[in-house]
Amino acid sequence: MKVHHYYNIALIGYVGLFGLLMLWNTILLPPEKLPIAFVLLTTVSPLLIVLRGFIKGNLKSCSWMAYISMGYFIHGSTESYVRDEPLLPLLELIFSLLLFFGASLFVRYSARLEKS
Repeated sequence: MKVHHYYNIALIGYVGLFGLLMLWNTILLPPEKLPIAFVLLTTVSPLLIVLRGFIKGNLKSCSWMAYISMGYFIHGSTESYVRDEPLLPLLELIFSLLLFFGASLFVRYSARLEKS
């Protein structure tokens, strides 16, 4: 595969994860005890930290995005084990893995192209 395919996979994972977290916490299953704004701030803001560099294809930002996605992987795997209906956590798992592998492979093969 070409390098831009890995970047597109990472973008699909990012947009899917971002959209899922927004829908999950506002429309599908809003929190009962915490304010929605606080939950959105804590769940979505880590994805926004390196968004500017990630959109530009900066290798450091893409590698940080891969690291950040692992927190969502842990959250999704824990939630899918605990919940009775694991659909939303499994989607979180899938999108976080797409983001992780897409960003990691993009960084790996982009760095090789820069060296040659």
